Amino acid sequence: MFSLAPLQAVDYLVVGHIAVDITPDGPRLGGTVTYAARTARALGLRVAVVTSHGPEAALDALSGIPLVPTPAQQSTTFENIRIKEGRKQILHHRAEPIRLENIPDIWRKAPIIHLAPIAQEIDSNLPGQLSAPLIGITPQGWMRTWDENGRVSASLWENSEQALRHAGGVVFSTDDVNRDLELVEAMAHQTRVLCLTEAEAGSVLYWNGDRRRFRAPKVTEVDATGAGDVFAAAFFTRLVATHDPWEATRFATMLASCSVTRIGLEGIATKGEVAVCIIEVLP
Repeated sequence: MFSLAPLQAVDYLVVGHIAVDITPDGPRLGGTVTYAARTARALGLRVAVVTSHGPEAALDALSGIPLVPTPAQQSTTFENIRIKEGRKQILHHRAEPIRLENIPDIWRKAPIIHLAPIAQEIDSNLPGQLSAPLIGITPQGWMRTWDENGRVSASLWENSEQALRHAGGVVFSTDDVNRDLELVEAMAHQTRVLCLTEAEAGSVLYWNGDRRRFRAPKVTEVDATGAGDVFAAAFFTRLVATHDPWEATRFATMLASCSVTRIGLEGIATKGEVAVCIIEVLP
């Protein structure tokens, strides 16, 4: 499916595990890498992926995007089970770790490198080993652990200070930190730009000691899967394009809201939605 031609320079590199999500309708390709790569491409960027996955992963959704995988016996596989308290998440399988040497030299020069761990697959020291103009981090995979049965729970992000120091932008959700806003404030003081997503409530941007809330437009939610990943890719892309975190957050909030009106990867932005969102955030 993927070309063996020499690798070309790209604008947006995503690093992390592709996921196979177990759903009532069968397995579905997921993971931050998948949603972010598709979103960045929809925004007109040349995109590439460094990942690890097993032979069972159906990669049609990433067709046309250069991919450098580390082979694994099985892909990282999650199952989300609805329970009274919200959801129970189970990690059934985990693919191989991703290290600096797995990233081709030509892609280490990408204007945006998005580190997107979902299952502790990337060493949190990696941001300090890269020198991209923007290192964007979605750290949810560093903020979770799992027991012997695969039951996922929130955990302390080890060595977060070093990663945050090197990040040009950080995006995560209130659920990733168990709604611990004191922790969010502490992390915001350790990095340049931090965005906290709050589902249908919108997002909060921390920058230069300021904190500003961005309300999400009212939409009919069909499937919120991947909305945070869409937000992150839109935010990093617009941040590099405008150098304006406020505008980048408004744009990302609107694009993520569009994504929840359709199921799964069908929620990736259309050209029309991108154009409308850009117009809406212009002064």
